[in-house]
Amino acid sequence: MSFLKKLLGKQAAPADAATHADQPAPQPADTAASDTQAPQEADMIRAYDAYGREIFVPRDQWRDNVLAGAIERHWDDADSLAGLIIQSLGDGFIDEMVKPADRLVELQPGAERGVVLQAIVYMKTGRLDDAERVLRDFMAAHGETGIVLTNLAKIQDERGDEAGALATLWHALELDPNQDNGLGWYEAIHREHGGDAAGVAAMRKVAALPGSWRAQLWLAHGELGSHNLSGALAMYEESLARAGTPAPADLLAQMSGDLGNAGAIEPIVQLAGPRFEAAHHGIQVGNNLIRAYVELGRHDEARAILDQLYAQQRPDWKDNLAYWDTELARAALGDGATEPAQMRLAMLLGRGPVWLTPDSPAAALFTPVTPDCPLVSFLGASAEIGDAPEGAERQLADATGRLSRALPLYFNEQLALRCGLRTQTLVPWLTEPHPGFLLSGAAWDDTDAIGYAQQCEAQSDYVVISHLVTVAEPWRAEVRLVRTEDAECIGALSAEFPMADPTAAIQRLTEDLVALVGRATAQAPLAAPANYTVPDGAAFPYYLLRLEQLLAVRCNGADPDQPGQLNGEREIIDGNLRQCLDFPRSVNARLLLAQTVRAMKKVRPDVAGEFEEKIARLQREQPLAAPAQAAVQALLD
Repeated sequence: MSFLKKLLGKQAAPADAATHADQPAPQPADTAASDTQAPQEADMIRAYDAYGREIFVPRDQWRDNVLAGAIERHWDDADSLAGLIIQSLGDGFIDEMVKPADRLVELQPGAERGVVLQAIVYMKTGRLDDAERVLRDFMAAHGETGIVLTNLAKIQDERGDEAGALATLWHALELDPNQDNGLGWYEAIHREHGGDAAGVAAMRKVAALPGSWRAQLWLAHGELGSHNLSGALAMYEESLARAGTPAPADLLAQMSGDLGNAGAIEPIVQLAGPRFEAAHHGIQVGNNLIRAYVELGRHDEARAILDQLYAQQRPDWKDNLAYWDTELARAALGDGATEPAQMRLAMLLGRGPVWLTPDSPAAALFTPVTPDCPLVSFLGASAEIGDAPEGAERQLADATGRLSRALPLYFNEQLALRCGLRTQTLVPWLTEPHPGFLLSGAAWDDTDAIGYAQQCEAQSDYVVISHLVTVAEPWRAEVRLVRTEDAECIGALSAEFPMADPTAAIQRLTEDLVALVGRATAQAPLAAPANYTVPDGAAFPYYLLRLEQLLAVRCNGADPDQPGQLNGEREIIDGNLRQCLDFPRSVNARLLLAQTVRAMKKVRPDVAGEFEEKIARLQREQPLAAPAQAAVQALLD
């Protein structure tokens, strides 16, 4: 069987090509960023490049090289400039935002957003008189608004006029009772003077205002703390009804979080589920919903939320989403479930290097192998592990299983490209009761390995059998070269290595194998082709992982009527993309990406589509030499 087949109610516009790592920008109605940062973050700015890679830039370099250029580029674009100001205030670049804030007011005279941001910058730079002036000028021309009055109250508080600040703050809440920090400030003032009861009374006073929904949210929080679920739910229903559609993200986030902490799971999906929109509500609400659906055993609905979040393509959400991806895959697979005694096994066959199928447009980039060259088959997927189960059981792929499948693939490409041999990889694949890779607990018997190889259309001359021993550190890889004609073991090799750093040992083992097979077949090993560059050092284990992942995508899509349980699809493509960025001249790394995307289009076309723009950017910004570039593009098209 062949398998080679994210102020004022809106998100700020992006400020630069490098996407900032923070959560969606706060509304300027309340405070901007905190005045302090964690020590480990104080000197670095975290951002993401156009490919979604996390980068850390020293603050002085960010200010001089990134921020200055961004200000210049967005000088005439009000939306982008506003987003840049909010982001930069959050990063602590205060003095640098004075001129941009003044410019924003020039671009949009009389706009509340610009005036509020200008006043915040003035306040943070100690210019309280200027801040008050611009706010009062705005109100004189356009009338009072909640957001403007809240910031005026902050100025009064800075000057020590607590009574005046409180009166102004209350008037601000009368106009807009749902300002987050404004409401929290109002409650805190009363609680500090009169205790918890005064804080609750303040919230109830605000809740009575027309249009209030946020105070109800906090009152519900209090009801949960008093173990009054029905009272909390009534408050949530009132809050949702008043807030309108779409429900504010922070409403759903706090509601779902508080209900979850109270152990009230079903109301989360009842209240938040139908209202959830990934683009509007984001990771916090989505995360709470996924957790609720998982606890209720409703994994398909959890997966639907996860896919919606992935589709937003937020690199700062990646680790969180990857966690749920794995957990949902584990649940779908039934990780740890015992398999029945009767299972049906098939051997899938892959000819040549896994990323260089015989019919690939890239085949012409490499020296063709003549039909009379010896044929070598590779069989792995076996390992001795610690705490092995007594019987067969299902589990997600782990490091042992992946490496057991990656080694034959790597040996295959090395012998094909360096010895000019015909090569094929045998992949043990369960078809019943559940499709998936088989990891044998013992090394394949020489005779059985020969038998599997000889069932193929082309008869093998040699079989390379690889086996792992991972019971304890160090791990050990064992390799046997067996001649099929007489079942003679021509040579046995082994290498020990720490699990965390297998590079040197596996590469030495590969060299020994190349030499051994070269002697046995009278095919003197040659230097690697110019088009073949294997990532070295710390990148080498990841290259092996990408080989195995291509195999996994293909095998799981080999039978559309009986698909396997593929998981981590986005990490698979993203990992390949990053490998190509790290090794932009490696033809085989680029072909590995292209073949993986090609295979993924058959299994998860939606996932493949999420990466089209990034891959096109790679092809445009890091082109290979003409023939290789064309071959890769042909595979991607």
